[in-house]
This record gives sequence, structure tokens and C-alpha cells, in this order.
Amino acid sequence: MLKEVLKHVKTVAIGGHVRPDGDCVGSCLGLYQYIKENYEEIQADVYLEDIPDSFHFIKAAKEIRHEVPDKKEYDLFIVLDCGDKERLGFSKELFEHAKETFCVDHHISNLAFADQNYIFPEASSTSELVYRLLDLEKITKETAECLYLGIVHDTGVFQYSCTAPETMEVAANLMRKGINASEIIEKTFYEKTFAQNQILGRALFESFLFMDGKCIVSYITQRMMEFHGVTPKDLEGIVSQLRVTKGVEVAVLLYETAPHEYKVSLRASGDVDVSRIAQYFGGGGHKKAAGVTMKGTVHDVINNLSGQIHLQL
Repeated sequence: MLKEVLKHVKTVAIGGHVRPDGDCVGSCLGLYQYIKENYEEIQADVYLEDIPDSFHFIKAAKEIRHEVPDKKEYDLFIVLDCGDKERLGFSKELFEHAKETFCVDHHISNLAFADQNYIFPEASSTSELVYRLLDLEKITKETAECLYLGIVHDTGVFQYSCTAPETMEVAANLMRKGINASEIIEKTFYEKTFAQNQILGRALFESFLFMDGKCIVSYITQRMMEFHGVTPKDLEGIVSQLRVTKGVEVAVLLYETAPHEYKVSLRASGDVDVSRIAQYFGGGGHKKAAGVTMKGTVHDVINNLSGQIHLQL
């Protein structure tokens, strides 16, 4: 299918959502690498915000663009792992001015906002969907590293319910390309800096249960991040650690992005559909993992979330 999408295209931009995670980075850089290797006649550029330091082992990471060039119009903009164009952040204007747009995504909240759309909410990750679009024989080790990274992160190293037998088969095919699978998992998923461990410890220590122990919440202020010397990209994995608390069905992490404004990450281990909760407040995501930005005090945000969580519990 990618071959058809790229027909008659001379310039292509690739972009993903703000605060890029493993799947966003893996799918974007994987597709970028593949196009560069197999379509020499196409000029490809990738646009993302700063990515976690642990992802810089990917060679193509140094080619990421963080600013939009003046008056640049692409034949095609491919948006990956992004539920709506607002979440593209700074690259949104390139999407809007592109001659054609193509979206590949697995967010259930995605309303097919591009000219062409390849959206499968049941897929483990956008990286798995990108894999399906490519010719397996033409996937190099470098492309395989990117896609494996994305799958690993959105499946929680193959432990989340989104992991299907087909996901494992895709991962196996990528491993056959000669990647160091165990190192990718260790270096990008498990390994943390001292500062990251400190903020994780503080978030866990200051967390509290509510709704008869079925929910757990913690919050991180800008002052706390400054004290520990961390940024939002260092908070990856905290909400997932909260989620594994015994008896908990919904985990919530808030971190302050501006005075009285919080990015909310939601994770579910039971039957609660957190994407519905996020969508109610203008966010989106998946059934078991979603996010939204909310305004107010910590108390206000938790109270508002509680009402929607209660409806499902």
C-alpha cells in the first residue's frame, strides 16, 4: 500500500504527536528510514519534538527536524500515531499546507482526518501498522530497530492486552533482521537515570488511593520537576508503575505543564475504558491507555475525573 501512496510523490514530510513516545518515534523514524533507503527519488523529512535521550541510539534520530522551514509545501504529509491534527504541534502547519495527507494510527479516538487513512484500533501499535505497509524483504536492520522499539513500548514489552499473536510474529520477523532486541528493551524501556528514578520514587511515595482502592493517583508539579532536574519526557513509565498496584483498576498521573494546567495520563488494568474518559474532556487514546490536558487545581482535576471513572466502575 505504501507504494501506491508514494506514487508521483517527490517530497514527503513525516510527523507524529507532541511529546513523542516510543511508538511515535519508532514508527516515524522507521518509515523515514525505509523511504530513504528504497525511494531515492523522494526527498523525505521527519518532524518531531525532542525525543527521550535513550532513543538516540537510532541513527536517523539526528536527522529529526524540530522547526518548520519557511514557506515549505510538501507533496505528501504522513502523520503517524496521532489521533487528530491538533496533536501534531509545531508540524500542524505542514500538514495543513501539504497537497495530500495520509494518516496511519491505532488510536480508537481517531476520526480519519487525513485525505487517506489507515486506522486499525485493534493493532498493538502504529509501528506494527507501518510494518504491514512495507515490503518485508526491503526492511533493513536500521528500519527494523525503529519498528521494534515502537512495538516494545506500546505493548509494555508484550505484556499489555493489545499484544496479539500477529504482534509476536511481526516482532519475530524484525528480530530476524539482526537487531539486538534485548538491548533495545533494556536501554529504552527499563533503564532509568538517577533523576528519573528519584522522580518515580517521589511519585509513588506521594500517590494515594481513592474509590475504595480501585483507583490510584499521583501528581508532579513544575517545581518538583525543576528540583529533580527532569522534564516531561523523563516521566515515561510512572503511570504504568502506578497501574500495577494490587487491586487498582485505574491509574492516573498528573503533571503540571503551566499554572493550573495538567497533562493527565490514564491507564486501566480492568474493564474501564479510559479512552472514553479522556474523550469526555477533549483528549483521546486507547481503551487501556489515554491522555488529556485539563485545567484547574489538582483537586479540581481529580474530582472531575472521578465522576467519569465512577460511571464505569
